[in-house]
Amino acid sequence: MALILAINAGSSSLKFQILDMPDERLVTKGSVERIGLPDSIFSISVKGEKKQEIYSIPDHEKAVRELLKKLTSLQIIHSLSEIEGVGHRVLHGGESFNDSVLITDEVIKKIESLSDLAPLHIPANLVGIKAFREVLPDVPEVAVFDTVFHQTMESSTYLYGLPYEYYKDYGIRKYGFHGMSHQYVTFRAAEMIGRPIEELKLISCHLGNGSSITAVKGGKSIDTSMGFTPLAGLTMGTRSGDIDPALIPYIMDKTGMNASEVINVLNKKSGLLGISGFSSDLRDIEKEARRGNRRAGLAIEVFVERIHKYIGSYAAKMSGVDAIIFTAGIGEHSSLIRERVLDGLEFMGIHCDAEMNKVNGKEQFINAPDSPVKVLVIPTNEEVMIARDTVRLSVHHQKI
Repeated sequence: MALILAINAGSSSLKFQILDMPDERLVTKGSVERIGLPDSIFSISVKGEKKQEIYSIPDHEKAVRELLKKLTSLQIIHSLSEIEGVGHRVLHGGESFNDSVLITDEVIKKIESLSDLAPLHIPANLVGIKAFREVLPDVPEVAVFDTVFHQTMESSTYLYGLPYEYYKDYGIRKYGFHGMSHQYVTFRAAEMIGRPIEELKLISCHLGNGSSITAVKGGKSIDTSMGFTPLAGLTMGTRSGDIDPALIPYIMDKTGMNASEVINVLNKKSGLLGISGFSSDLRDIEKEARRGNRRAGLAIEVFVERIHKYIGSYAAKMSGVDAIIFTAGIGEHSSLIRERVLDGLEFMGIHCDAEMNKVNGKEQFINAPDSPVKVLVIPTNEEVMIARDTVRLSVHHQKI
């Protein structure tokens, strides 16, 4: 057995889980939020009960030290020597990484060189990596990239219709994200269906504040809705999703904003928030739609229409589909969105069971018994994917 610490570091936050591997048993989870502010929030689960403190945590290194101190002081573990590996979620691996990797000085330099591809995320990911290296220098660390699962896409899929030298010189191409989530739920779906994943054509719908859809054929990602950045694809909580690129200079001309300001609007003020005018949270929007709020209803229609269209596109690309999977916050919890998305897809052999579709946040088939295409709700678990790769690369590496 091995205790693995799975880390997701943001610019002012640090989320964590400890999993007992290979049983994948959750030992504890929590987060440090508002790092750098006097009222930082430290939350941790102890025997299923959430404990929370508010005090100053000035930087990520202090956050890491506080986390490790709490693990022993709260008797979650007896000694830090029990931690056999630390796995870090890294948003972007570019084309430099087609697998998770044991972290070395050279790997850190390579990740730093990719900062232009994810300027908000990679520096934060690196802060977390360096903080743990400082505090636990003898514990192996592994970088698990959100883009790796999509590295199996063909060049005809990931290239844009731009001058080819933009790809060669600047790395401009579709990369895709949510890779760990799509990989976890599609492999889990194959287990639930009881068929080898190599035989299956699956469409994974990761629907949350950030949303993406992936076509998985034979266990490999062959297309995904997000692109060079997570802004592309579906309409999301605050992101626009796909738009005509000529709109950017048009909006600049009409509003007086510069390009950065327009991109900020597309990332943070669009999507469900932009259309509804009051919230990016689908729960709020569904509630208002039931009360007759026209723009809330419109936001739902736009959200559903884009998902519906991508499912049809990916089914065509794979010459069929064996199962549709719903995951992440909206996918796991909104029966309304699942029902609306599937409505009209009966011609593809997709038949939803209204009673089964009432499931909320747990694994379940929601298709009618006679539906040729299966439909599943599967809660995602990216931390388990991080832990699996950390075990594969770090613990086994130690034994060699």
